Amino acid sequence: MNIVAIIQARMGSTRLPGKVMKEVLGKPLLELQIERVRKSKLINRVVVATTKKETEQPIIDLCKRLSVDYFRGSEMDVLARYFEAAIQYKADVVVRLTADDPLIDPTIIDKIIAEFLSNPSKYDYVSNSIVKTYPLGLDTEVFSINALKQAYWEAKNPAYREHVTPYIHLHPDKFNIGVVLHPVDLSSYRLTVDTEADLELISRVLEELYIKKRECFTLEDIIVLLQQHPEWLLLNSHIEQKKLEDEL
Repeated sequence: MNIVAIIQARMGSTRLPGKVMKEVLGKPLLELQIERVRKSKLINRVVVATTKKETEQPIIDLCKRLSVDYFRGSEMDVLARYFEAAIQYKADVVVRLTADDPLIDPTIIDKIIAEFLSNPSKYDYVSNSIVKTYPLGLDTEVFSINALKQAYWEAKNPAYREHVTPYIHLHPDKFNIGVVLHPVDLSSYRLTVDTEADLELISRVLEELYIKKRECFTLEDIIVLLQQHPEWLLLNSHIEQKKLEDEL
């Protein structure tokens, strides 16, 4: 199977414009994320899916510098962007990641992929995000090209188109859904980048762990570090995540 990780990324953001290109340790967050995704043992190809807007040129330039494949598609119809990117790069299995999540753990990515591959005739979709036991920012979704194609053709609600996978995981009558749970509920941790406060926390984690372990640090390393510095969690504890339910 051709397993393709597609990272959705764009310069536009209502709360933190240009966040994917914000630098920590002299590197854009997107570059740091790509380094980590490339550590996956099961992904065959990494693709950055951005929009056709001229403002995305810094993302394109980064992809060229890192020799990473990229795709340019619709800004708001992200479902179409994913489907068209998956078709262009001949994906059999798609791993959906977002550029908000520079701490994504390649061992967790491989765990989700392995669960999907354990019974590909059974699963259409597997993730660690629809039942939340992992920190926000470690979300990984894996699904077949056929499930993506069906969603692409059938999903009409604009929120389904913008958020890519809700049509799949909200229709268990149409798709076989798999869930991966963490042994301990870590869902209270916010490790994504959506605001300046998020960026401050993520910067501290990266500055501490990247220097010690390069891009090989794990979720367990992050949790140990945050338990040693509980005051860091106060930096973004007031941030409220946007809820899909409010848009449907």
